Amino acid sequence: MQLSKTEYIMFLKHPAWLWLKKHDKSKLPEPDENLQAIFDSGKEFEQYAEKRFPDGAQVGFDSFKDYMSMPKRTKQVLDSGTKVIFQGRFEANSITCICDVIERTEEGEFNLYEIKSSTKSKPEHSYDLAFQTVVLEGSGLKVKNIAVVHVNNQYVKNGEIDPIELSTITDVTSEVRDKIEGTKESIKRALDVINLSEIPDPSPRYVKLGAFSEWMEIYKALGKKVDKYSIYNLIAPSTKSLGELEDLGVESIKDISDDFKLTAKQQAQVVATKKDEQMVDKKGVEEFLGTLTYPLYFLDYETAMGTVPIYDGTKPYQQIPFQYSLHVVKEKSSEPAQLEYLHRDSSNPVPDLLKRLKEDIGPVGSVIVWYKSFEMKRNEEMAEMFPEFAEFLEGVNGRVVDLMEPFSNGLFVDKDFLGSASIKKVLPVLVPELSYKELGIQEGASAQRLWMEEVLKGDSSIDKEKLFSDLVKYCTLDTLAMVKIWSVLENL
Repeated sequence: MQLSKTEYIMFLKHPAWLWLKKHDKSKLPEPDENLQAIFDSGKEFEQYAEKRFPDGAQVGFDSFKDYMSMPKRTKQVLDSGTKVIFQGRFEANSITCICDVIERTEEGEFNLYEIKSSTKSKPEHSYDLAFQTVVLEGSGLKVKNIAVVHVNNQYVKNGEIDPIELSTITDVTSEVRDKIEGTKESIKRALDVINLSEIPDPSPRYVKLGAFSEWMEIYKALGKKVDKYSIYNLIAPSTKSLGELEDLGVESIKDISDDFKLTAKQQAQVVATKKDEQMVDKKGVEEFLGTLTYPLYFLDYETAMGTVPIYDGTKPYQQIPFQYSLHVVKEKSSEPAQLEYLHRDSSNPVPDLLKRLKEDIGPVGSVIVWYKSFEMKRNEEMAEMFPEFAEFLEGVNGRVVDLMEPFSNGLFVDKDFLGSASIKKVLPVLVPELSYKELGIQEGASAQRLWMEEVLKGDSSIDKEKLFSDLVKYCTLDTLAMVKIWSVLENL
C-alpha cells in the first residue's frame, strides 16, 4: 500500500488513525456539513492563490481513475517544459503526494508551495511540506525553495477581490530542511504501521498535532467506553498527563490523587467531581451581580464569515453580524421582553442591524453577553466600518458585562460543567428544562453556514422560511438561556 501525504499526517496525529484509514476506514467519521463548508471555503481561497502563478498547468483529478493516472499526466506536463504545475501527483517507491504548486526555476530546480487558508504559516505545515519534499526528491526532482501561501488577514476588500493582496507567502525552507531526516524515519514507521495485522494502541495519550478532540470521536467509534467523568474528559488535558494517569491505573477523574500536577481549572474540576456537589462562592457571585445596572440587556449576535471577504470594507475571517437577539429586563421584578433582528437579503447586514439595535438598546443599563471579547470585537469592527454608529457602539461596549465570568473565574463550579465555562455546558446543569436539542439549528456554526448558503449563495434546496424561523428560535434561546442563568445566580 502507498502512503499519501494526507495519510502521513494522520500517522503523525495518531498511528492508529493511519491503520484505520488503511484497514477499517468505516470507523473514521465523514466530514459533516459544517466541516465541508470549511473545506469549500479553503478551496475558494486556493483558486485565488493560484493566480499568483500565471500560465500554470492544472493536473488534478475528479475520479479514482483520474487519480490513478495523475503520475503519468504529471510527467507529461513536466516533460513539456511547463514552468508551473498545479495539483501534480508524484511517487517515490511507497510514498506519494499531490503538490499544490511546483514552479520550475531557470536552473532546472523547483520551488514548492503549499496553499493554506490559515492566516499564517503553522508548525504543522512544515511536516506536510517535509513529506512532499522527500517525495519530490525521491522522484528525481531537486527542490530549491519551500513556502506556504496563506491568507493575508490585513487585506480589506474594495470591489473585486485582488488575488495578490488576498494572499501572502512565507518562506519555510530552513524549517522544512531541518525536518527531512526525521521525516524519512517517520515514513518508515508509518509504513510499518500500515503492515500491522492489528490496530496499534489507540489510547488518546499518543495524540499529537492538537488532534485530541478529533481523535476522541474516533476512539469512541472503536467502542471504547468514555463516561462523563473519565480522565479523557479533563478540561484541556495534556497527553503527557493522560499517559501518566493511565500508567497509574487511574480511569476516573474522582480517582486522581490530590498531589497529581494539574492546571487550576483541572484541579477545580477534580475537587467538584470528588465532592459531588456544587461549589459556589456566594459572596463573589453577589459582588458580580452588584455590578449590574437596570435595565438589563441580554445580547447575542449570530455572524457570517468567509476566508475570502464577503463585503467591501471587511477582511478575511471577519465575523459580520447578520442577526441578534435581545432580552430586556427593565427592573428586578420585570418579566423579560424579547427583541430581535434578522437580515434576510444579501446586502451588507450591518447598517440595518445597527439601526434596529440603536432603537432597542437604551442609553443606560448593563449589556450582558456570554464571552464578552466576541461581542465587543464585533462592535469595534462595525464602528470602524460605519463610523456614524461609532459613538453608540463605544457606549455599548462601555456597559458590557460578561455573564460567563462567575463560571470562568471559579465562583460557581459543578462537576457536570466538565471544567468548562461554555454556555452549552452550564445551561443543561442549571436550567435543564431549556435545551437546544429540539431546535432545527443547535449551534452557531450551522447558523452561520445555513444563512450564508441560502441568503448569500441562493441555495434553492433550503426552505427559506423554515431557515429564518429556526435562526430566530436558536438565537432567542441563546439570550433566554442567559436570562435563566442570571436568575439562578440571583436566587442563590
